[in-house]
Amino acid sequence: MSRKDHYYNKAKQEGYRSRAAYKLQQLDDLENVISSGDTVVDLGAAPGGWLQVAAERVGPQGRVIGVDLQRIKDLEDETLADRVETIRGDMTEERTRERVIEAAGGKVDCVLSDMAPNMSGEYSLDQARSLYLARMAFETAVELLDTDGDFLVKVFQGPDVEDLRSDVEEEFQYVRATSPKASRQESSEIYFIGKGRLTTPVRTGDELEVEIVDVGNEGDGIASVDGYRLFVPSTEEGETVSVRVEDVKPRFGFAQRIDRDADAETDTDTDTDTDA
Repeated sequence: MSRKDHYYNKAKQEGYRSRAAYKLQQLDDLENVISSGDTVVDLGAAPGGWLQVAAERVGPQGRVIGVDLQRIKDLEDETLADRVETIRGDMTEERTRERVIEAAGGKVDCVLSDMAPNMSGEYSLDQARSLYLARMAFETAVELLDTDGDFLVKVFQGPDVEDLRSDVEEEFQYVRATSPKASRQESSEIYFIGKGRLTTPVRTGDELEVEIVDVGNEGDGIASVDGYRLFVPSTEEGETVSVRVEDVKPRFGFAQRIDRDADAETDTDTDTDTDA
């Protein structure tokens, strides 16, 4: 029995609307993008296989908002249907985005996208369209996700996919590329999983001048950048120092002071000149 037949038949037997439901199950098992109580947005949700899985996993306190240009039929399971709201619209249009934000009541915890283009049979064209949809989903995720939220998106492998991954890495603490077992063997699709949405005022590699306003339990100085805590070793309260950001977490980060490095180089240059 082929992999296609296995997941198709399994979906029929278990009441899922598409074999793609198992992709989301496997991806979520891998990286836990959906948690109980989450508010989840599912882009390109028709026919509803991912909606079913997401509704199961958010639990009775969670909510799932499905968006698609096509009409999405209500879920047959009334318990799951009560957790789901569907919106018919185009996420490239501001009106649809506003409807999603209104339905979510603010920021969301997870954005999913299994969107794929209508296949033309010309791979280069289909791949370019897939990349466009993935970028649209990424832009939506950046707009909708709360701090530490997660993002899952499908894209066909090809030109500029690594550029997309680099852009996702700029906005998330961690990014993984993978293909679930439920993907067809001949498929070129991969999924990017972005964990931990960064909504911080700093990024790794930034150099800035900060004031040490406190000292942590481990003895590291603490600077505040627009309310964001930055831990800086070898500093004392009251100092103003130049630092380079080394690591960024959703709610705090780590930096190394660089003004001492500059002072050391100056001292070395002065010693050399004196010896000469």
